[in-house]
Amino acid sequence: MTAPRGVASGRDACREDSIVVQGSVLDPDLGDHVCLPFEDRRERMAAARAFTVNGLRRRTKVMIITHGESPERTRGWLGPLVPGFADAESAGQVEILACADTHFTDGRLDPDRVLRKLTDAKDRARKHGQHGVYALVDASWGAGDAGGQAAFEAAANELFGERWLAAVCQYDRNLFARESIERAMSVHPVAPEQALLRFANEPCGLRVWGEVDLTNRQAFASLLGRLEKEPAEVVIDACGLAFIDAGSAQLLTLTAMARPRGSTVVVCGDSMARVLRLIRADEFITVRRVGDA
Repeated sequence: MTAPRGVASGRDACREDSIVVQGSVLDPDLGDHVCLPFEDRRERMAAARAFTVNGLRRRTKVMIITHGESPERTRGWLGPLVPGFADAESAGQVEILACADTHFTDGRLDPDRVLRKLTDAKDRARKHGQHGVYALVDASWGAGDAGGQAAFEAAANELFGERWLAAVCQYDRNLFARESIERAMSVHPVAPEQALLRFANEPCGLRVWGEVDLTNRQAFASLLGRLEKEPAEVVIDACGLAFIDAGSAQLLTLTAMARPRGSTVVVCGDSMARVLRLIRADEFITVRRVGDA
């Protein structure tokens, strides 16, 4: 599958002669949760430079979370690559932190600590008039437990629905097996050469736009899981969803079946309504076409 419009391949996005990578995985919108595999240190460094430059341009707080090397070493090579880096760091617009201080407590993964660190960064960003948080994460912290890491990444998707955080998780192909990389990409809504899915949490539902297919189906499943717990009617606004395959649409059926009958509403266009009808999802889902009263 070729990369969707607006998403560059990891190798193209990381070319050193392109600092500001418009519309790529290194210039994400707030709300994007990106998986970015890389081949070597040069590619990783080029990606970090582009991501940092784009985060500063967007007036966000840029967090660099390291694992394979210390924050001091990262600062040593990244600073000279980014115009105005020293001033931005002094002003608190750039922070470089060790993964041990954001992801772990007593050597064990601590999801609540990750949430607290990111939420604190959001509060500091707002205090300084910044638009949100850009986080670049060295994903090598999970190389010893790729399955557990994928589960953590999937569970984290709910946080991105609040649309104040964008994160790029860098996966080293030399540390992770191919199947682990593929699993990691599948639970991220955005990754090179896969369908691009964006979403926003709503008070009683979810809004999704972009595309859903086999490449990011597990990410879509993680978003729907939250809705199964809602006691009242939920509305999934899929008006902006340009494509959904039958397998991914089936997930909507399973979500509706786990909830009180008739309490799951999907608002969508004609093409998606046809897919839902073909798989008989409309027996469990109230389907409202765009423009219907």
